[in-house]
Amino acid sequence: MAAGTSQLRRKLFILDARVLAALDGLARERGVTVNELADEALRHYLKKHARPVTLRDALTQSARTLAANDPGRGRRKT
Repeated sequence: MAAGTSQLRRKLFILDARVLAALDGLARERGVTVNELADEALRHYLKKHARPVTLRDALTQSARTLAANDPGRGRRKT
């Protein structure tokens, strides 16, 4: 999440020590925090399962699912 775009909320995750060590090492290699790695991973996971991340994404996705917005799907004028 970009700072200033929305309220930040906290969520506690319990991770295996080996997983946490691997994440910490990856974060140090990339020069980011473990929180930033988790944020990126969760965004990718939501995208993979076609779940909107932002309100704008949700509105865009809902507009695309309406048949009225699909070209060539309406009634033909005769």
